[in-house]
Amino acid sequence: MSAGKKGTAKDALTRMLWIENPVAVQVLGICSALAVTNLVKNTLVMCAGLIFASAMSSMTVAFLRSLTPRRVRMMTQILIVAAYVIVIQIVLSAYLPDIAKDLGPYVGLIITNCIIMGRCEAFAASNKPGLALLDGLGAGLGYTLVLLPIAMVREPLGMGSFFGWPIPWMADMTRWSIMVVAPAGFFCLAAYIWIARGYAERKA
Repeated sequence: MSAGKKGTAKDALTRMLWIENPVAVQVLGICSALAVTNLVKNTLVMCAGLIFASAMSSMTVAFLRSLTPRRVRMMTQILIVAAYVIVIQIVLSAYLPDIAKDLGPYVGLIITNCIIMGRCEAFAASNKPGLALLDGLGAGLGYTLVLLPIAMVREPLGMGSFFGWPIPWMADMTRWSIMVVAPAGFFCLAAYIWIARGYAERKA
C-alpha cells in the first residue's frame, strides 16, 4: 500500500485506478468481491456506496488530522467511516429496500473495509483534504473497475440475465449454477488479476 506521499491532484485520483488498484494489485476488500458480484445491480450499488464512503471519509480524516491525537487516531477514523456508512444504510433502506436486503451485512462491513481504512491511514492522515478526497475517490473507482466486470460475467452465466433483465439469446442455454456462489467470485477475481498483471507486464 502506498505511503502518505504527496502528489498532484491527477496522481491522487488515478494512481489507485490501475497502478495501485486496491483489489487487483493490493488484493484488499475481496470479501465483497466474492459475495455481491453475482448480480450487476447489487454490485453497482455496493460500489457506489464504497466510493462515497471512501471519498468522504478520506476528506474528513484530512480535515481533522491536526486535531486528532495520535493515540486515538484509528478509533476516530472508524467513527468517521461509520457515520458515512450509516448514511448509506439509511438511503438504501429508504429508496432501495430490496437491494439493501440482498446486500445484507456487507454494507455495514464497509466500516471495516481495509481499502477505506488503509487510505485514511496511509494518505488522508498526512495530506490536504482536496488530495485526500481525490485519493479516496480513486480507491473507490479502482474497486469498481474490478467488481463490475466480474459481476458482468457472473450474472449472465449464472442467471441468464443482465441487470435483472433476461437475455433472450441465453434463454435456452444451461445456467452455470456455480457462478452464483462465492467460489465463482474467487475464480473470476483470480482470472481478472492474472489478466491484469499479465497485461501490465507486457506493457512494461
